[in-house]
Amino acid sequence: MENGTHTVVVEFVLQGISEVWLVQLFFCTLLLLFYAIILPGNVLIIMTIRHDPHLGSPMFFFLANLAFMDICYSCVTTPKIIANFLAGCRTISYRDCMAQLFFIHFLGGAEIILLISMAVDRYVAICHPMHYVTVVTRVVCWAMLVCAWAAGFIHSMIQVILIAPLPFCGPNELDNFFCDTTQIIKLACTNTNTLEFVMFVNSGLVTTGCFIFLLISYVALLVKVRKGSSQGKNKAASTCTSHLIVVTMYFGPIMFIYLRPYARFMIDKVLSVFYMSVTPLLNPTIYALKNKEMKAALGNLLARLSGQVSTH
Repeated sequence: MENGTHTVVVEFVLQGISEVWLVQLFFCTLLLLFYAIILPGNVLIIMTIRHDPHLGSPMFFFLANLAFMDICYSCVTTPKIIANFLAGCRTISYRDCMAQLFFIHFLGGAEIILLISMAVDRYVAICHPMHYVTVVTRVVCWAMLVCAWAAGFIHSMIQVILIAPLPFCGPNELDNFFCDTTQIIKLACTNTNTLEFVMFVNSGLVTTGCFIFLLISYVALLVKVRKGSSQGKNKAASTCTSHLIVVTMYFGPIMFIYLRPYARFMIDKVLSVFYMSVTPLLNPTIYALKNKEMKAALGNLLARLSGQVSTH
């Protein structure tokens, strides 16, 4: 579409995971497999927590919302990737690209704050067990959840507000399989040095700060639990360990990509695949598999579901 002497970009070309068709096929098959597990797996976790009265604690409230966020997150990029591959198409419209960018950062930012809320919940439970019931109430849990969604929205709106006004006059190829700030900014027909620094701080440094905070928190909690003599210290240590594993898996790829956002390596695409499709599957799974109450509740729910199917 012409605008004066420039061509206004109305769509972007996604180069995909690889230029080799077999590699592309392998990764798309892998994405489809994970996607087929993520949806029913996370739905099962949500159903288990909602229907089991023994899973009414704040920790499981946050876990159910984490599973919901991961369902939403997995729907942002994976369906488009698979649809484009099956249709032999590599393009994405400008509007769809902006929408994809918005939801990636909206859900990603919300999940970061939710993980921090889960760390606060564990801190109060372990360090102040006598006051846990009165401090981490249902109202407080909902307030932290609302803050998570609000923080994600604000973070995402900063991205969109800064990128949407940029002029794009060509080229329009993104060296990735989804739309993100690190690729889009480089295509703008203007000087973006200041904007790149703002994005670096907004995504890279803030994320790293959150990770360091969570890492120190869980390591300190593990040390406190190990030194304690309470009967439930093994359970608390297992919970903190699972949280620490999830936090490391979640933040690792983000920091690697956004701390040097405008230098591209092939490993970035592999980490993006892991971050977009594998993490939404592993996050709730690790929590579920390392928690005896959750495993027992899952077993009971599956037994009831299989009994209902057999009677029909």
